[in-house]
Amino acid sequence: MDNEKEAYYVLIKGRVQGVAFRWYTMKKAVDLDLYGYVRNLPDGEVEAEFEGYKKNILLMLDWCKTGPPSAHVEDIEIIEKKYSDRFKKFSIDY
Repeated sequence: MDNEKEAYYVLIKGRVQGVAFRWYTMKKAVDLDLYGYVRNLPDGEVEAEFEGYKKNILLMLDWCKTGPPSAHVEDIEIIEKKYSDRFKKFSIDY
């Protein structure tokens, strides 16, 4: 059902740092009323966790497959997690 809440961990590989990927991800997540975080990893990848309504998370995951205009996503790993309601907002972690 669309009113179920879910949680996902995402690992995004490719040209995803230095292209405002985190900012665009945060903007999209906030627009979709999702909670969680996005951050750069030392190896050049980006990781994120999303919590929220299933229909909105599916839209977010689909967006992550391409990202912002200047990004080039080569691979994305999506792992479903147990919904925990531990996030109170969506943020960029440093």
